[in-house]
Amino acid sequence: MAGVKRTIGVALDGLTLTTPVAIASGCAGTGRELAGLVDLHRVGAVVSRSITLHPRKGTRTPRIAESPSGVVWETGLQNPGIESFVAEELPRLARAQIPVIVSIAGTSMEEYVRLTSLLQNVAGVAALEVYLSGPDDELDREVMGSRPDRAAEIIGAVGRMSTVPVFAKLPALSTDLVEVATAVMRAGASGLTLLGPVPALGVNASRLRPELGAVTGYLSGPAVRPLVLRGVFEVSRAMPEVPIFAVGGVTTGEDAVEMLLAGAWAVQVGTATLVDPVAPVKIAQGIHAYLREKGLASPAEIRGRLRLPTASPSGEPG
Repeated sequence: MAGVKRTIGVALDGLTLTTPVAIASGCAGTGRELAGLVDLHRVGAVVSRSITLHPRKGTRTPRIAESPSGVVWETGLQNPGIESFVAEELPRLARAQIPVIVSIAGTSMEEYVRLTSLLQNVAGVAALEVYLSGPDDELDREVMGSRPDRAAEIIGAVGRMSTVPVFAKLPALSTDLVEVATAVMRAGASGLTLLGPVPALGVNASRLRPELGAVTGYLSGPAVRPLVLRGVFEVSRAMPEVPIFAVGGVTTGEDAVEMLLAGAWAVQVGTATLVDPVAPVKIAQGIHAYLREKGLASPAEIRGRLRLPTASPSGEPG
C-alpha cells in the first residue's frame, strides 16, 4: 500500500531489534560457525549457547537424530564455562554489532546468582535469557522452572542483579504455563521466551538401541510449532503487555507471522538455521512481505490480531 512507512524493528522492554527474528540459543555456536555464511547485520539478535558456571563436556555421541518433522537432540549443554565465554566467545559474537542475548543455565540458585554477577556490566551483553528446563539439584526436581514459586525465586534473584533485560525461558511441560509466566513477571522478568525444549526419545528399531548417546533428549523443528503457538496464545491473552519471544518450529516467514498473530513480539529461529544459515534473514524478509501485502506498518500491528470465532445468538460459533 502506497504511503505506508514500514519498519520491521521491534522493542522488547529495553531490548531493541532491527528485525523481529533472532538466532536461537546454541545455533550460532561459538561465533565462528556462521562466519561467511550469513550477514549477521541482517539478523535481529543472537542468543548464545547456554552458559554454565563451570565448563561442560556435554553428552555422549550421537547427539542428534532425524525425526518426523524435526530432530531429536541432546548436547548436555556443552560449553566452556562463564570465564572462557566472556573472554573468547562473547567478543566474537558481539563483533557483528547486533544484540547478544546470553543464555545462562544452572542447577542451583547460587549458580544463577554467580553467573549474573560475572556478567554485570560486561560489554556486548544486551540481555540475559534464563534457561529453566534443566534439573534442580537443590530441590531434587527434574525441571528447575516447572513450578511457579521456584521459577520466580530464580528469576527474582537474577533480575535484582542484572543490569540488562532478563527473559525467562519457560519449560515446555510446566504444570500451568500461565501461572509460571505470571510468577516470573511479578518477580522481575523483562519478558518471556516460549517455549523451552520438549522432552523426547528417538529409537533405532533395527539396532534395538536409542538414537542418542544420552538415551533421552528433546524435540525441535516444525513438529513443535503447534505446541509453541498454543503456549504463546495462552500467555499473551493473559498478559498482552509482556514481551514474548516465540521459539520452536519457525522455518518460514509465514511461520513467524503465525507466532506474531498468536501474540509473540519476536521469534527465535533454531533448527532452520542449522539447515540454512540464511534462514533468519529469509524469515525477516517474509514478515516484511506480509506487512506490505496487508498494508501494515510494523510487526506490532500483527501482534495478537488472531481473529477468534464469536458465538452467534443461537450459541453456535460464528
